[in-house]
Amino acid sequence: MPRRRARGADVAVRIRAFAAFWYDFIVGDDWVVAVGVVVSLLLTYAVSRTAVPAWWLLPLFLLILLPLSLWRGARKR
Repeated sequence: MPRRRARGADVAVRIRAFAAFWYDFIVGDDWVVAVGVVVSLLLTYAVSRTAVPAWWLLPLFLLILLPLSLWRGARKR
């Protein structure tokens, strides 16, 4: 019976580490950019469901988010 508890605790630790890795990978140092990417993807999807071409939205958001990220990173130092 104690072997099961250890195995269950090991699985919980591995799941927590896996989730922490993906959080750090996606969000990283700048949560504002992560939110901006999600918003840009959602808006691109919403516009793509209409008659308006949506290909230009992601490059536009890139032109906004990249300088914002660089400015925020330079300001921290």
